[in-house]
Amino acid sequence: MGGVNTGVSTGTGTAERAPKQDRSRATRQRLLEAAVACLAEHGWTGSTVAVVAERAGVSRGAAQHHFPTREDLFTAAVEYVAEERSTALRALFPEGTAGDRRAAVTAIVDLFTGPLFRAALHLWVAASNEDQLRPRVTELEARVGRETHRIAVDLLAADESRPGTRETVQGLLDMARGLGLANLLTDDRARRERVVAQWAALLDEVLDSAP
Repeated sequence: MGGVNTGVSTGTGTAERAPKQDRSRATRQRLLEAAVACLAEHGWTGSTVAVVAERAGVSRGAAQHHFPTREDLFTAAVEYVAEERSTALRALFPEGTAGDRRAAVTAIVDLFTGPLFRAALHLWVAASNEDQLRPRVTELEARVGRETHRIAVDLLAADESRPGTRETVQGLLDMARGLGLANLLTDDRARRERVVAQWAALLDEVLDSAP
């Protein structure tokens, strides 16, 4: 009897754990997405754990169960969405851009003109004044920057063994970041499209030129 009861209990426990884990992952994802949205809309000062929890539709206690501190929540949120955007960007061109560098440049610039960039910017500003937050954001930015650079190299079919190529790709990313900053104040779409076209032409010339 004891053996039978133990078997039933274990099976039930396993069945119960799976939905519980699914709910936990779903709650965590809602919190991360809500945190980025709040940071983009309200900045660091207006984005408390309570505000994020309310937006995500969970209790503050549940939020703090997943993320014990505010810094944990927001650095994890920006990293999560950065990874999601990187995955989506690669999915746009599963077999590369087939030499269409304008499409690649447009996609890269789009990374810096959406809510993720706005949220990250608020996090950077907060980190410049918060000693506890600064090292975490610095590490996060370094990792996101490396991944973005790798994606750009792949999409542009750039050969980094050639002198100057790495700096050219980094220059593109710096330009895209500048366009993202300009877009915070006004819709700069028309000028941005002209800049993208010019950069695509320059990249074709520089990256395809004979060594």
